[in-house]
Amino acid sequence: MESEIHMPSPMCLIENTDGQLRANQGALQILSAITQPVVVVAIVGLYRTGKSYLMNKLAGKEKGFSLGYTVQSHTKGIWMWCIPHPKKSDHTLILLDTEGMGDVEKGNKQNDCWIFALAILLSSTFVYNSIGTINQQAMDQLHFVTELTQRIRARSSTTDSKVEDSANFVGFFPNFVWTLRDFSLALEADGKPITADEYLENSLKLRQGTDEKTENFNEPRLCIRKFFPNKKCFIFDRPAQRKFLIHLEHVKEENMNPEFLEQEAEFCSYIFNNSEAKTLSGGITVNGPRLRNLVLTYVNAISSGDLPCMENAVLALAQIENSAAVQKAIAHYDQQMSQKVKLPTDTLQELLDLHRITEREAIDVFMKNSFRDVDQHFQKELAAELDVKRNNFCEKNEKESSDRCTALLQDIFGPLEKEVKQGIYSKPGGYRLFYQKNKELKEKYYQEPGKGIQADEILKRYLDSKEDVTQALLLTDQSLTEKEKDIEVERIKAEAAEKAKEMLQEYQKRNEQILQEKAKSYEEFLKQAMVKMEKDRAELMAEHQRMLTFKLLEQQKLLNEGFKEESQKLAKEIQYIKENAKKSSGCNIL
Repeated sequence: MESEIHMPSPMCLIENTDGQLRANQGALQILSAITQPVVVVAIVGLYRTGKSYLMNKLAGKEKGFSLGYTVQSHTKGIWMWCIPHPKKSDHTLILLDTEGMGDVEKGNKQNDCWIFALAILLSSTFVYNSIGTINQQAMDQLHFVTELTQRIRARSSTTDSKVEDSANFVGFFPNFVWTLRDFSLALEADGKPITADEYLENSLKLRQGTDEKTENFNEPRLCIRKFFPNKKCFIFDRPAQRKFLIHLEHVKEENMNPEFLEQEAEFCSYIFNNSEAKTLSGGITVNGPRLRNLVLTYVNAISSGDLPCMENAVLALAQIENSAAVQKAIAHYDQQMSQKVKLPTDTLQELLDLHRITEREAIDVFMKNSFRDVDQHFQKELAAELDVKRNNFCEKNEKESSDRCTALLQDIFGPLEKEVKQGIYSKPGGYRLFYQKNKELKEKYYQEPGKGIQADEILKRYLDSKEDVTQALLLTDQSLTEKEKDIEVERIKAEAAEKAKEMLQEYQKRNEQILQEKAKSYEEFLKQAMVKMEKDRAELMAEHQRMLTFKLLEQQKLLNEGFKEESQKLAKEIQYIKENAKKSSGCNIL
């Protein structure tokens, strides 16, 4: 079961060797096995600020992520720890600990930027960890946020991309949590107590002015305000006396600062209860395999020198999953039909009814496992494959029936053929005897069960093949007059003509049944596609509404604070979201 994911310790997910990022295959394999929705919490910040300690607490362990005891950064790349979610039994909690930023030994600012970008792209909750207060130095350390606009893309289109990306980032970005360590100030503003969240809100206020210094002051604040849908702040006192900090994970609870322990518990409780599963645009819930593919897509883009594009990552993920969804649907169809169908069936309609029931189930399997099927490419592929499957079953049904009937005719008419060869019916009155015997054997043939839909066709072919024998016996029977022979010949012709007419009608009926079945298949695809489309459209519209509400609130705040120019920039983003929502309200089906 998914809830039984056991990782005794963290594992490196994205390795950083000499500034080159590479996904670790062992970690990707672990992700592939997690079919539950994943809550992904990533933490970033300067090195030696206690990030790993907080992540170990979220894991419910004293040890795990390497803490390090010196001024050197211990964590390299991004490390992953998958554990059963403490509060949601049907979810898996994935903790991502990143290497410390600003490590002078690395001397690679670009590397820090990519680690920061990946933490945002992969997480549903993004924790920024820093020491002290939210001052300009702390904000300067968040320059990575402003650089994100140059390093990642929301959409693949190139027209007015700045407006598009800025408008869409909020739909992709995780919740933002700022953890302030060793906080020593009183939480007050204008002589009144304030909450940590209000402290963060106040710290994100902009300054008036157009000079470079003011722009540098405002830019990271604007990015945090515009891109992150939810923001939260936690303050932490110093955890213990300085002498205990070197080996903090070994410090007994009685030697820890009680206020720090309370703050730590509050932080963990918030993460457990408020961090949602990672989702993609359109409300697509991410599980382990999807997260694995996102890691590969983003890391490969960075390694090849491209800008990671969130829309392209989702589309690449959709290609992989939709292809797999087609195979799952076909496998379900094959498995169910092998159990339900026993060939040959008595009628074509019996087979078609079983096909339609199983086809409906297969389409449902596809719909549940697919998403973002652009132009219904994979849905059409499934429809074509199921069409071939139905035709193959019809052909196999005919062959099974033909083989069964051919063997049955040999068993029933074999003795009669021997008697004819022995000359038993080559005598006066022999034709009457042969005719009566033939009639009895045909009745016996008709009474045999399980012949299938080719029973009449194969019998007609057999009798036609013996027409020369019948004619010879009739014409040489001296007990019959010429007139009686003529009458019998005419009767045989009329009977053959009537049988041919019946066979043609049966053939036309089967073709009509096949055409009707194709129409019903199309209707079933259309029906289920419409249901899925309405659900997807509702998800997209809800997402656009959330984005719009967030942007409108931020626009109003900027107006209230007197930042008309920034408000006008947001107005363009708001207009883009409205136009995009209008486009998303329509969708082509099949």
